This record gives sequence, structure tokens and C-alpha cells, in this order.
Amino acid sequence: MTWEPELEELRRREELAHRMGGEERVARQHASGRLTVRERVQRLVDPGTWHETGALAGRGTYDEQNELTDFLPANVVVGRGRLDGRRAVVQADDFTVRGGAADAAVWEKFVWAERAAHDLRLPLVRLVDGTGGGGSVKSLLDMGFSYVPPLPGFDLVAANLSRVPVVAAALGPCAGLGAARVVMSHFSVIVRGSGQLFVAGPPLVAAAMGESPDKEALGGARLQTRAGAVDNEAADEEDALAQLKRFLSYLPTSAWELPPITATADRADRREEELLSIVPREARATYDMRRVLELVLDAGSVFEVGRRFGGSVITALARLDGRPVGVLASDPKHYGGGVTADAAEKQVRFIDLCDQFRLPVVNFVDVPGYLIGTEAEKAGTIRRGGRALSAVYQATTPWASILVRKVFGVAGAGHGDGSRLNLRFAWPSGDWGSLPLAGGIEAAFKRHLEAADDPEAARAELERALQPLRDPFRTAERFSVEEIIDPRATRPILCEWAGRAHELVAQDVHAGPKARGLRP
Repeated sequence: MTWEPELEELRRREELAHRMGGEERVARQHASGRLTVRERVQRLVDPGTWHETGALAGRGTYDEQNELTDFLPANVVVGRGRLDGRRAVVQADDFTVRGGAADAAVWEKFVWAERAAHDLRLPLVRLVDGTGGGGSVKSLLDMGFSYVPPLPGFDLVAANLSRVPVVAAALGPCAGLGAARVVMSHFSVIVRGSGQLFVAGPPLVAAAMGESPDKEALGGARLQTRAGAVDNEAADEEDALAQLKRFLSYLPTSAWELPPITATADRADRREEELLSIVPREARATYDMRRVLELVLDAGSVFEVGRRFGGSVITALARLDGRPVGVLASDPKHYGGGVTADAAEKQVRFIDLCDQFRLPVVNFVDVPGYLIGTEAEKAGTIRRGGRALSAVYQATTPWASILVRKVFGVAGAGHGDGSRLNLRFAWPSGDWGSLPLAGGIEAAFKRHLEAADDPEAARAELERALQPLRDPFRTAERFSVEEIIDPRATRPILCEWAGRAHELVAQDVHAGPKARGLRP
């Protein structure tokens, strides 16, 4: 008299669930170059740590004696596991079952995963492949009626952005709700060639808009990473999963916990001679800001986010003496470092992320101002720039700025929060003011130049008179810049700052999420 018959039935049903959509559809998934949902989970989580929830959810077929004859599992797999030793909740779509479209049990499992991440205060990983809980007109035949579209569990989706790290991968064609689940995250990645993301796929676009793009042209990796809808591109699924795990490695498990500190062999007092000559003396000449980051931050620790969007601003996660930090940096190779509308939006999202999870921020500044011109005005650059300024001033996480070269105008002034300790260290290459001399002279001395017999000579004379006043040492004399440092001292200074910054974070972390929450 045991319960062995029921346990045998349990094992049989679990085996049926592991068949997913059946051999033919699994083969079709592999033929498209994509892994199955269970292969993805196996590669994502640490061996032996996976605990699945709801494997028996789906649709059973019964004979006249009410015996189960067949079983089609729900097209989402959820559960908990460890990623490089740290706990996480996983939500993964099964495209082999109804192409990822919703079925009778799928949305409850989505909500369960969101609730588990929310209540257990664990990071959430979404592996999206298909409509991801969205609908299909085929479901109308089964239901016998249509419905007003709901968003079950969306309150949890929004709340989780302020509580726990959320990451997502577009591993196949992601449309509708599936696409929304990708972008409603702190970090997203899309697989080149096999991953696409769009509001609606080609058939609906053709019917509604009269266009005929294929999936790749409509929402492929190249398009969506440049549009800023998805952060990073991955070469393949293994790369996508690795990027998700690496991003999470810099963040705390939740907003109530500390960012993880790791051991490093990179010396905190390392001084790099190359920094002495990396910034050209010619103000219009560019240089490699990413090389600056490599030389200053812990070796091999820089993980860039969103490189193809808003290119004049670099956003990255990195470490200083093993301590995670958020990194903002100007890229003079894009518009001379001028802040575009896209770059401003990129800043807002990244600053909010760092502030919510209490990552100290270091900003490497070379900003000639906001991008100017007709196209910049059409893009609403000043409005988006204003949002970026607000994000800087709303942030309360520890902040330090390295003034590498240009710091001009409102955009330059927004390198840090001037209403609190504006901790900044300038290099001797510093060049700042309300306006650069180029263009600024014409604006300020227009009548004088127009009245001059030789406008060019008058302009040159004004430039000669103003040039010495741009000397950064004159700024230091007035304490308008607090410190001018040897560029080689940048790493030691920042490592010492990061140590204190993380001590401050430890004193504040018990408060949990910031009151204003986080915008998606």
C-alpha cells in the first residue's frame, strides 16, 4: 500500500513534458540553428541546480476511461537555478509548442516567474522565443470568443525593475508581448541571424502597412541594436547566455543587497605611462576612450552595454579593485563626444540602473555640449538632454568624474550633481567653459567683428586674448576645479574612491529600492 503508482504517473507525465512539441518540431527548431528550451536552460544554469516548477502544466488528451493518452506541455518553462553560484529565476519560451503563442496555462507560468523573482528577491532571466505569451488567432477557434487584451502580471513586471536585476534574450522571432518582455528589462541581447524583435511580424505588417520586409529586415539584430530597443548583439545562443550571466555578475541579487566584490590580481596602484600621451594636444583630434577605460579599470573587467546606440556616450559595467562600478564615458569619435538625443536617452536608462542597484558611477568626461543643428533639433535633443540632466541630479549613488578634456555648456555641466559633493579630477588636457572658442567668439563679438576692417584679423586677436584664460591652472587657482591630476594617478585615485563608495553603499542598502522606482 504505497503511492508508487502515482509516482510512476508523475514520472510518465514529466517524460511527456520533456518531449516538448514532439520530435518533428524539435528537429525543426534545431534545423533553424536554435536550441530547444530545455537545452537553453541546461546551458544557462549551473549543473545540478535546476529546480523546475509547473512541468505538468499543459493540455492532456484522455480516452473514454479518462486515461491520459497524450500530453502537450505549456510552452514556457519556469524554475530556479544558480548562475555562477548565485540564485536566479528563469522564464524560458518553448517555440516547439504553438510557436510560443499563449495556451491555457502559459500566462499563469509567466506570472509565477515574475512573482517568484519579486517575492524571493532574485534576479529574473527571460529567454524569449516567439510571441512569449501573446496571442494567436487560432486560439479563437478553441475559445469560441474573442477578448479585450489583458496584461496579466504586468504590475509585477514593472515592480521587478525596481527590485531585482532583470535580463532578457531574444533567441528567435519575438513579436508582440514577447518583444515587450525583451525590452522590459535592465539588459537585453539578441542573437545575430536567428533572433528578431518587432511589434508585429511580416504577415501582419504586409496586411496592415502594405510593406513586405522579411523578419531580418524588419527586426534583426543590426536594426534593433542601432535603434536602442535591444542592448547587445550576440554571435550565437551560447554568447547570448554568457552575456546575460556576465551582466548579472556586476549587480546585487536585489536592491536590498550589496553588489558582489570579487578578487582581482590587478594592482590598485597601477600607473599607466600610456595615459600621459593618449589625449592629443590638437583639440579637434580624436583618441580612443575605450583604451582609456582599459588602462584605468580592472584588467578585462569592462562590459559595454548598448555600443551601437547613442554612440557618443559609452555605458559599461566594470570593476575597480574588484568592486563593481557603472561607467559613463564620452566617445570623441562620435560627434566629438557631443550628446545626441539617443545618447541622452541611453544615459538616463543607465544612470537609473546604477542608482537603483547602488552601483557607484565614474564618468570620463569629454563633452563639447549637446549636438547642434537642424537634425538635432528635430530629434528633440534638448528635451532628452534635460531628462539626462534630471537623471544625474536625481541619482544618489556615489559619483566621481574624470574631466579628460572638454566640459562645455549645459551638457558638460551635467557631468555630475553640482548640488552635492561634485567629486571630480581633471587632467591637464582639461578644456572647459560655457562655449568653445570656435563659434563662441562669433556669437559673443558679432557686432565687433562686423564692424572691423579685417574681421579675420579681429577674430584672431580676440582668440589670442582669450586663449590664456582657458588654461586649466587658472581654473584651479579659483577652486573652480578642485584637483588637476597626473593622468597616471587616475586608477589609484579611483580605486581608493571605490573602496569608500562601497562602504557608503553598505550603509544605505538596507533601505531597499529607491522611492521613485525605475523607468523601463
